[in-house]
Amino acid sequence: MASSRRLAAIMFTDMVGSTALGQTNEAEALRLRDEQERLLRPIFATHQGREIKSMGDGFLVEFDSALRAVECAVAIQQQIHDRNLGPGRTPIQLRVGVHLGDVETRGGDIFGDSVNVASRIEPLAEPGGICITEPVFGQVRNKVSNRLEKLPPQALKNVRFPIDVYRVTMPWDESDRAAGAPDTHRIAVMPLVNMISDPAETYFADGMTEEIISAISKVRELDVISRTSVMQYKNTTKKVAEIGSDLNVGTLLEGSVRKAGNRVRIAVQLIDVRSDKHLWAENYDRTLEDVFSIQSEIAQGVASRLKATLLESARQRLDRVPTKSPEAHALFLRGRAAHRKGSAQGFREAIQFYRQAVEKDPQYALAYAWGAIAHLSLGSFEVDPPLGAGLEGERLARQALALDPSLSEAHSALGYACYVRWEFGRADSEVALARDLDPNSHEALVYGAFLLRLRRRFRESERLARRALELDPLSSQTLQDAATDLLYLGRPEEAITLYKTVLEINPGVRAIGNLGLAYVQTGMGDEGVAMIRENIQAAGGIEVASATDLAYALRKAGRLDELRRFLAEALEWYQKRGRGATALVSIYANLGELDTAFEWIDRAFEEHSAYFPTVAFDFAFENLWPDPRFGTLLDRLGLGEPRSGSRSGP
Repeated sequence: MASSRRLAAIMFTDMVGSTALGQTNEAEALRLRDEQERLLRPIFATHQGREIKSMGDGFLVEFDSALRAVECAVAIQQQIHDRNLGPGRTPIQLRVGVHLGDVETRGGDIFGDSVNVASRIEPLAEPGGICITEPVFGQVRNKVSNRLEKLPPQALKNVRFPIDVYRVTMPWDESDRAAGAPDTHRIAVMPLVNMISDPAETYFADGMTEEIISAISKVRELDVISRTSVMQYKNTTKKVAEIGSDLNVGTLLEGSVRKAGNRVRIAVQLIDVRSDKHLWAENYDRTLEDVFSIQSEIAQGVASRLKATLLESARQRLDRVPTKSPEAHALFLRGRAAHRKGSAQGFREAIQFYRQAVEKDPQYALAYAWGAIAHLSLGSFEVDPPLGAGLEGERLARQALALDPSLSEAHSALGYACYVRWEFGRADSEVALARDLDPNSHEALVYGAFLLRLRRRFRESERLARRALELDPLSSQTLQDAATDLLYLGRPEEAITLYKTVLEINPGVRAIGNLGLAYVQTGMGDEGVAMIRENIQAAGGIEVASATDLAYALRKAGRLDELRRFLAEALEWYQKRGRGATALVSIYANLGELDTAFEWIDRAFEEHSAYFPTVAFDFAFENLWPDPRFGTLLDRLGLGEPRSGSRSGP
């Protein structure tokens, strides 16, 4: 077969959300794919692009000029933007990536490393955006009117070296920037004022707040602040402008809830942060059986007043009633209240409420999904045996998906279960689908970031963590996630700043241990050790994560005698628990006793420790990485593919 090599500009396009839409409305997904093909093909031709192939919801196109490729990408996004402004249209959003490099032609297709790089650039673009590589930038700078913004160096899967990537700004990006005001499509749902007289039912108002947040999150054009951040304004005296500034939102939804017997009354008002004027207000007086219709109507009312397009698939999900049983719904809300405690006791209480909810209504998919997450939380922290928790979590998640395949929380739960069971490829797929179904899903973003860390793709993980932070800016857990990525990217000083912010927001959290790790990374070993020990004391004793942290910190501080004494303490702890081998792996590795560490690795495999896969990236295990046996270990875990993004590691 004849082949030839040449320099070419390669463009990949992808239609955002097409896979998720296909799961819920296949006919609409196919219609939109056909429409985008009709729109794009004439633009390719106008800019002398050669369509190599269509991938259903995307294209691979070749150009003989980088400038023509970028001009084509800009024309595509302008055309789609103008098309979306039409009334009553389901939005189409594309990502476009462009790279310049050597390609080989065979049988009408193109091959080579440059094609691989181009395929990795497209996902870096925001919906409606364009990303280009450094070689393209060199060809088009000063030749296009669009501003080009350099992004941090990008570590790409199966690409050996980090690559400089630029974002091509569009006119509507610039107008938003010039306005300098919070986007009205960024909205915070304030905690509903509780007007319920019965103290035993105070959970109801908080539950309604969370469910309204979830309902509005289904409107794809809106960025909805997560519950953790907004609940800090419960009973606040802060003014609208202050809250808007804190959360960087342009719109607030305030309201109250009353409940008496089988009747519920919810009053809401939508407020423009800049003007402090009411955009919309409504009162809903219904029975408990109709409470979900209230949530749906509020979401649709918000979308209408903010001129946000509500996709038909989202409308169908909003109209779907999770349960027709008020008793099951009340039990579910009690479960969520217990779940939010974040403790082992809270998870166990939540499991009981979720179980009672599905006994009342066996079709209650959301209760199965959150029951799965509660079980998996106990397993991932090794409070319960991880493998058993993983099996139960998967069973419940699959039950939820059998009832509602479009439920983002159920896909997140199944991805979480796959992680706990060390099925990382399946975990990636499920969590990615959860993000497609609900771009505002905090759980899907957090889980996705963690799965990327396992493969040492810390820059990509940081992007997801930062996105989670945009939606949950005052959450101590989300701040910790972002700080952890900075720590593993070799930026401990920035991590220290974030960890300190965590402790200011919530002094009760145990971020002090991670802050100690960051201090160790800056060379302040003794200070770091003290913080990690403080964390252990606050937790009431050794845990797997804190044990690995202390082992690493003691070695970095040169306190090996103290580390040997800690080994004796950890062995006694292990004998009492009957599990926790991962901690011993780290301790022996930091003592330099690698043969013994690998013996304990076999025990960690037997335990199926949920924490053990972090051996792939956590520098508490870095002494193992140069050992030839480590590659075999990663293969056994299913994490043996090349990883990049860290300043050090295997």
